[in-house]
Amino acid sequence: MVALEIFLNTTTRTEAVDITPRIEAILEREMVKEGLCFIYVPHTTAAITINENADPSVMKDFMQKMEELVPWTAKYSHTESNSAAHIKAILCGSSVTVVIKGGELLLGRWQGVFFMEFDGPRKRKVYIKIIKG
Repeated sequence: MVALEIFLNTTTRTEAVDITPRIEAILEREMVKEGLCFIYVPHTTAAITINENADPSVMKDFMQKMEELVPWTAKYSHTESNSAAHIKAILCGSSVTVVIKGGELLLGRWQGVFFMEFDGPRKRKVYIKIIKG
């Protein structure tokens, strides 16, 4: 098993960061040919998702729609004023699992792995756990 971290410095309140190339670099460096890749975010106001990475407007549209569905300013009880970020993270989820085949993430043609920032800018990390096999 291989356990690693990816470090990110997000620059805006909300953003989608394609971390697929960073994960692929880990697979290459660790010489992983087959297995499973677990990708986990240890933050309550950030998330991980898989979606289209060919056209950046897809994630832009997603972030815009999330803001409409869960606006930053609303009547929330949480006293830190970032309830919207917590709700968005819950909706997106904190982890994904991807099969590794032939040394590559077994993603669809247009898919990528995205770190979703909902309460930035911040210093963030993503845990990567690879089970070879």
